[in-house]
Amino acid sequence: MNESIGQPAAKAGVGGAVAEKTVGVMLGFVRSEGRSGTVGALIDRTRGTEAAIAAASSGSGLGRVMSVGTGLTALGPGMDEIESIAGELLRVFLDKIGADRMGKIIAGTPGLGQFA
Repeated sequence: MNESIGQPAAKAGVGGAVAEKTVGVMLGFVRSEGRSGTVGALIDRTRGTEAAIAAASSGSGLGRVMSVGTGLTALGPGMDEIESIAGELLRVFLDKIGADRMGKIIAGTPGLGQFA
């Protein structure tokens, strides 16, 4: 997994395939629920995002999980770890695309503001 994508999970103490799938589920949610133009810029500017999204959906059935929270906790991390990963991931993205674009993504994605 790319360092900029894996670093948030590592800071939360989550590693390996669980980390990659956790980040992938989060990214997949943002891509499917956020404003496509600004999210597209985020995905394009951060190496490893497409691979993480693909890893989260391949073979796990997570693409069909009704609740992102349920899907994430099914992978193993607790809510504290999930919140930590999400917060760190948002900081990585803020560095990549800037405050204006990140603000639009947060505002346009349901539930994402709680991690900012």
